[in-house]
Amino acid sequence: MASTHTVTNQAPPREGLNEYLLNRPLVEGITTFGADWARDELAKTGELVGTAEFQHDAELANTMEPRLIAFDRWGNRRDDVEYHPAYHSIIGAAVAAGAHTSAWADPRPGAHVARAAQFMLFAQIEPGHACPVSMTHAVVPALQQFASPELQQTWLPRLLSRQYDPALHADKKSALFGMAMTEKQGGSDVRANTTIAVPVGNGEYLLRGHKWFCSAPMSDGFLVLARAPGGLSCFLLPRMLPDGRRNPFAIQRLKDKLGNRANASSEIEFDATHAWLVGEEGRGVRTIIEMVNQTRLDCLLGSTAGMRQGTAEAIWHTQHRSAFGATLADQPAMTQVLADLSIETEAATVALLRIAAAYDADAPAADEPFRRLATAVLKYWVCKRGPGHAYEALECLGGNGYTEALPLARRYREQPVMAVWEGSGNVIALDTLRALAREPDSLDAYLDEVREAAGADRRLDDFIDQTAALARRAAADPGSAEAQTSARALTEALAVALQASLLLRHAPTAVSDAFIATRIDGARGFLYGAGSIADAAMIVERHSGTFP
Repeated sequence: MASTHTVTNQAPPREGLNEYLLNRPLVEGITTFGADWARDELAKTGELVGTAEFQHDAELANTMEPRLIAFDRWGNRRDDVEYHPAYHSIIGAAVAAGAHTSAWADPRPGAHVARAAQFMLFAQIEPGHACPVSMTHAVVPALQQFASPELQQTWLPRLLSRQYDPALHADKKSALFGMAMTEKQGGSDVRANTTIAVPVGNGEYLLRGHKWFCSAPMSDGFLVLARAPGGLSCFLLPRMLPDGRRNPFAIQRLKDKLGNRANASSEIEFDATHAWLVGEEGRGVRTIIEMVNQTRLDCLLGSTAGMRQGTAEAIWHTQHRSAFGATLADQPAMTQVLADLSIETEAATVALLRIAAAYDADAPAADEPFRRLATAVLKYWVCKRGPGHAYEALECLGGNGYTEALPLARRYREQPVMAVWEGSGNVIALDTLRALAREPDSLDAYLDEVREAAGADRRLDDFIDQTAALARRAAADPGSAEAQTSARALTEALAVALQASLLLRHAPTAVSDAFIATRIDGARGFLYGAGSIADAAMIVERHSGTFP
């Protein structure tokens, strides 16, 4: 009997590895898109998140979930959320590394690319903390453009700080931000909001209403939408008031979510809650949309980080487990699956780095209309590819993958949230249609970028021509049933065209050829591994981090 308890043919723990240095597409992309100066800091983060200690913290943050403390022992409202110390350790490390606002604090060439990579490395191991990190990054340009000088002086230095202080108190030197737009009667239709804002003078208002989703309620401040006398408007709502009192902010309950368990999402009630106008009355959606666009980009980053985790874990397991006389990774059918997962991850990685580069301060003028369209298009496509990718990676581990002892079950539950947050599928596809009609320069800039690879592959050239024709027909009458019916197909085609173009220019030929063959040409299949990938073993080795 003793021999049956000797553990053999199991993969060792995937820890003690540098998650940055092993991610060859990310390492190469950092150089390609102008952030090579950040490689040492990224390597430092890659080493940190690869440790057994960091991975254990990620597990604890998701199993020892946030707890609402609505009242103290005497019945006074507290409205606090208590997190496990592991959560604070993770988010503190992410803030210290600049995964939140380093691109705004030091806006040099490649700053957004470097910050995107930092964000991804932390989110690859623990994604729940990334929500307030993302919203803190996203609020900065909204405040820079629309907030009063007084609000900017109060908040921007704190947002750019790399300190992390989880407590709520008035004299904090740092801050994290959240956002609250949706209400139970409206959801994505934020113009149906009924929260009321009553002006009391000097840009200050008192809010009354209920928000159906407020993520990271222990943040120091929030951008919220409420209906002022002049219409739906945007407000900065702090948890702590300038005089040291707590702002009325009643946390009604924490959402019991499918995934994203480390992050608290809540319903909140405002009742004479103090807030300050950001932008103009009646222009709330226009004001907050800059924050929304930035968080959409981070949804893309988070989904890609999840793809990288799934790919890395699947390759690791199959390279260390044998069956039928060979390692699983060397079995031809498994090699095809692993290569397909790797290609999907690389296509998402190169696309997000290119889009992040378009946000840099020194980006060419054409990058602004390009990024407006590209952010929505790739957010739609990559985030929707995430859940299926996570499932296929999980299956590569067999029964082990389905257990909570390994991270892919958690990742499988996590991936759908990226597609839901900041605009679910139809919302994003219809936003794409509106952008094509209202901002024709965005389509021109997008197609110019895609056609940078013109002539490199006839299959892609033909696909681009077909996609451009479809886009122009839709832009001519975006309200038609035909255009709206085809909105998803168009958004998908635009995304795949950009990914293929970028891979042709920046990835090994084996990767770009396999992507075009299985996503554009006739070798497509409905599931990962169904196409025929000629250089599958080389692609797998590239994504294992061992290919020279």
